[in-house]
Amino acid sequence: MNDAVAVSGTTVSGLTVEHRTDPLGVDTEHPRFGWRLTSDARGRRQTAYRIQVTSSPTHLSDDRADVWDSGRVDSADSVAIRYAGPGLQASTRYHWTVTVWDEHGRATPATAHFETGLLSTDGVTGWDGARWIGMAGKRPNSAGAPLLRRQTALTGERVSEARLYVSALGVYEAYVNGRRVAVPHGDGTTQELLTPGWTNYETTVDYFTYDVTDLLTDPSQVTLAAVLGNGWYNSRISENSPYYAADGNSLALKAKLLIRYADGSARTIVTAPDEDWRATDTGPYRADDIYDGQTYDARQELPGWTANGFDVSAWAAVEEHNHPFPEARLVAHSGESARLVPSWDRKPRSVTVYTGVTDQEDSANGRGRIVVDPTRTATAPGPAATASVTLHPGDTAVIDLGQNLVGVPRYTLRGPAGAQVVCEPGEMLNDDSAGADGPVGSVYRANLRTARATSTYILKGDPAGETHQDSLTFYGFRYVAVTATDTVTLTELTGRVATSALRDIGTVTTDDTDVNQLISNVRWGQRGNYLWIPTDCPQRDERLGWTGDTQLFANTGLYNTDSVTFLSHFQDTLIDSQRRYGADGAQFPWVAPSHRFSQPFPASGWADCGVVVPWTVWQMTGDTTIIDRSWSAMTKYVDWIRDRTGDTYAGRGAVFGDWLAFQITSTQLISDAYYGYSARLMADMAHATGRTAEAAAHEALFSRIKRAFITKYLATDPGSGRITVRSSLGDPPPYTPGNSAGKTEDDTQTALLWILKLGFYDTEDQHRQLVTLLADNIGNSEAYKAAHPDSTRVEYPENTLSVGFLGVNVIAPVLTDEGRVDLAYRLLHQNAMPSWLYSVANGATTVWERWNSYSKEEGFGPVDMNSFNHYSYGAIMEWMYESMAGIAKDPAHPGFRHFFLRPHLDPTGRITRVTGSHLSPYGEIVSEWSVGEGELTYRAVVPANSTATLRIPAADPTTVREHGTPLADTPGVEFLGFADGTAFFELPSGSYELTSALG
Repeated sequence: MNDAVAVSGTTVSGLTVEHRTDPLGVDTEHPRFGWRLTSDARGRRQTAYRIQVTSSPTHLSDDRADVWDSGRVDSADSVAIRYAGPGLQASTRYHWTVTVWDEHGRATPATAHFETGLLSTDGVTGWDGARWIGMAGKRPNSAGAPLLRRQTALTGERVSEARLYVSALGVYEAYVNGRRVAVPHGDGTTQELLTPGWTNYETTVDYFTYDVTDLLTDPSQVTLAAVLGNGWYNSRISENSPYYAADGNSLALKAKLLIRYADGSARTIVTAPDEDWRATDTGPYRADDIYDGQTYDARQELPGWTANGFDVSAWAAVEEHNHPFPEARLVAHSGESARLVPSWDRKPRSVTVYTGVTDQEDSANGRGRIVVDPTRTATAPGPAATASVTLHPGDTAVIDLGQNLVGVPRYTLRGPAGAQVVCEPGEMLNDDSAGADGPVGSVYRANLRTARATSTYILKGDPAGETHQDSLTFYGFRYVAVTATDTVTLTELTGRVATSALRDIGTVTTDDTDVNQLISNVRWGQRGNYLWIPTDCPQRDERLGWTGDTQLFANTGLYNTDSVTFLSHFQDTLIDSQRRYGADGAQFPWVAPSHRFSQPFPASGWADCGVVVPWTVWQMTGDTTIIDRSWSAMTKYVDWIRDRTGDTYAGRGAVFGDWLAFQITSTQLISDAYYGYSARLMADMAHATGRTAEAAAHEALFSRIKRAFITKYLATDPGSGRITVRSSLGDPPPYTPGNSAGKTEDDTQTALLWILKLGFYDTEDQHRQLVTLLADNIGNSEAYKAAHPDSTRVEYPENTLSVGFLGVNVIAPVLTDEGRVDLAYRLLHQNAMPSWLYSVANGATTVWERWNSYSKEEGFGPVDMNSFNHYSYGAIMEWMYESMAGIAKDPAHPGFRHFFLRPHLDPTGRITRVTGSHLSPYGEIVSEWSVGEGELTYRAVVPANSTATLRIPAADPTTVREHGTPLADTPGVEFLGFADGTAFFELPSGSYELTSALG
């Protein structure tokens, strides 16, 4: 653990290596160090640092850095400081300390550690002969998951440390001496789900490192065991991938157990095709699939099979598995795994038992309604959480967990051996609308499409009860329908949450309950869809790494959670996919890892993920590493467009356009805008990494794209001077689920937004007109509708959205930047369709894929594309952090070394209190405001070693006061000016409690 020492009220904390705390399995030659300076003192800043790396903690205490000593470096840098010592050794723990000097020359030290992995990628070096092995004679897709084990005699000497390095073609559960290998989480441990995650198996396979020292309690014997599941490797989710086989892929395990003894000796146990390894498929894991669920037959459990002393004489041999892609790299996973988070578990809010269906003939859709047994139904959360329900054949229990989540249900049952219990998770309950797939009150599952998503458990008949949770699949669900073939008693059901978004680092809270519910929905949608990769949805036969969704939500994702390594790992996977599946090996594909949707058609907004994500990660962290690692791939992509469109400076096309928008913008305009956007981001990143020539080239490219765009799309009436944005110029997307007519329009919201965002206009008069056009479109007054009778806007109320995926993260920030924060708030508060709160008003607990996925009046949206957990529209939360709470990054100083505090009050008056916080690389930023009786009360925290520009509403700058003293007179604070009811101050680090009079 990190150890910090306080000196003069200052501590150094948050020590990281490769953006992780005390990590295992670091597989880079020059790892990055980071830390935070924490102090209550105002104006505290770092003036120098010294990093010392040693092979033993004792060397830290006696100031002998036997590995590397940076020496004193006069610098304020504390993010991504590169190790510059001699080559690191594999499988070695290193201890390090950073000493920080503040502005008074006072030194504060803190210590931590990290451990290297195998420091190889060839799958041979460092693996000590470990092979890929599987069960001999096991046919792919035959019943039963392979169980593998090996028991080995040890020396009996005291074990000082033990490490397990493990991977699978498929997914694994690993066991040592009868105990499931767990990972640290919070104050304890938890289990991972579906390790080692999903990659392009033909190019890259990940492995994980575990500290299993505590599991080697018997110094004379060790048993290493594993369950192998199909995961993404042997599943139709990977159709069209090079590694996919219609007849199935054989699963395989690769592992190395390294044991070090107190006397300095070592022993390794590896997977190999020898007689010590044995396998069977006769255990309880009968079937598993990412889409279809899992079947577990408890009658076939093999008690003790993972522990020492189990008889394997009847088990089969193992055989070496020849990886079909021998050139694939085997690398240490660079981020966090997906794991179960116990603190987010959900208990039932209601339990409803029904015995049949009635009223089919009288119901609106002919499906009737469930017949509820009130004696076995608990509708209050308290009783429901502890309800024990007996089910007979023909009964169904519908359990409502109160929250749409991603993970697995855990249930406890009592019943006879052989009784089969089926749990069918779903996101919604059926109503009587035409889109329902069952009687009113039953669990709706039509939107799963072909995914069976079913957890099946066969009881062994334990009179004390038996508890199970699936471990080789996952589900997206709020509700669970439970049925049984025999009389059984369900004594407990818990929704267990699985995610890779493990640590929340940002919050926004208001005094508006609907907005707070929307914020909760965004957070739960991210938790559910940040599972190994950023997926589009967690429930149906998709669950893919769609790149459009990823890039537009990335900023929100990084504000909410510690997801730097998560998105960086996805970027690596995306670059792999570009080489393998992208058009001409240059376009970033629609999805990553590979899949049937990895088509070579141009897809601006999706392909640009490969540029947007590195830029966003850099802006949020100040670490340029992801830029350098992505530069070649990003350049290839932008050059590919340039080579094919030449002096037209047009994009290559956007097959999805502004996905699911209710007002259709031409795909070519979308593509041209994103071409310009990527060029501008490339110029920014080139400057940041010292690529001067490339920066100039991309700035020139952006200028030419801008000129071509203006010429093509901005039409000015010669008589009136009125501008028209010709967003109808070109084709609609081939698929237009939001508008079946597929008719493009001029002056669409999304077109106007991107023009304003990129500055694609020439004069201030054009600028003003564009803002007016946008405001009029959003306002959608009766006069506007009368003037635009052919627009889809006539179908919708005032102050509603018409954007799809590519406009949703742009609209509120652009409105705010253009001085129309009033419209941004009106859109936020709107609950008529299309709007963010429309789903909240209709009972959502996560963000939906469609603005109209469901309504109490109309029922379910089209089943072919209707996810109730789809985070994209949750990108509004970026604006909530930056403009509502007012914690905004400064693009000129990435990583929040300098940032803006710019709270925007709600002109509608509905929100009068907001609290926001974000744990930046320099520490926790707080921005909190409330208004009442003409006064603003404002609290802010600027972390040590950072500064902020405060923009605070005030009738007069002299009314901005700290404890009665004008803020401008406060030592260290600089008054910058006053304009348009806003006072500007430069703040040093520290805590501030301010008031200001409002006009």
